[in-house]
Amino acid sequence: MCSGRVDLDFILRAFSNGQDGVFIGGCKLGECNYVTHGNYDALSNTYLCKKIMKSIGLNPERLRIQFMSGADGNLLAEVTNEFTQTIRELGPLGTSEGIDRNTLAFKLEAARKLVPYIRLVERERLRIPVKSKEAYHGFFMGDEFNRLYDELIGNKLAISQIMLLLKEKPLSTGHISGILGLSPSAVSKHMNVSSMHGLVRYDEGQKCYRLA
Repeated sequence: MCSGRVDLDFILRAFSNGQDGVFIGGCKLGECNYVTHGNYDALSNTYLCKKIMKSIGLNPERLRIQFMSGADGNLLAEVTNEFTQTIRELGPLGTSEGIDRNTLAFKLEAARKLVPYIRLVERERLRIPVKSKEAYHGFFMGDEFNRLYDELIGNKLAISQIMLLLKEKPLSTGHISGILGLSPSAVSKHMNVSSMHGLVRYDEGQKCYRLA
């Protein structure tokens, strides 16, 4: 299967199922077997997923992509052994990050709910016209990508987590802030946006937010 078929949700689902690390192998960049250059899509998804992982508190080193040819058996063995050692040093998913299993499952669920939206954003705002490793690295490691991520994905991810919390029970701004590690002002901003979209309402009597 082309590495470009490795959807963002496949990666997040692997972590949701308890995998400690995810390794993606693809054709060498510029040597696509299908002339679709799907390996660049895989590279883009990897950069995006690493950013999401960092946002929810997971070590991005738990995800790796490597490009090689069918003749690179020695390289595959070397890289696989290296990645396996990295994951062993990090330990079981969430332990080195200090995230308990329930919190991790909750954060991954919130991220997975955004995947259809992220696919659309990636097509419309995060596509890179020049297909080269240097161009992709320069964009995804640059300030412009960080700005776009915060604007288009980071805020949506925070709201997705808030919606899951409110699905369980109504909560105040302070409680949401404490659970998610966000500042009260950031929570208030997200609640105002959610309220304008008819997603939540403020209960004056209980002094808390609940789903609309």
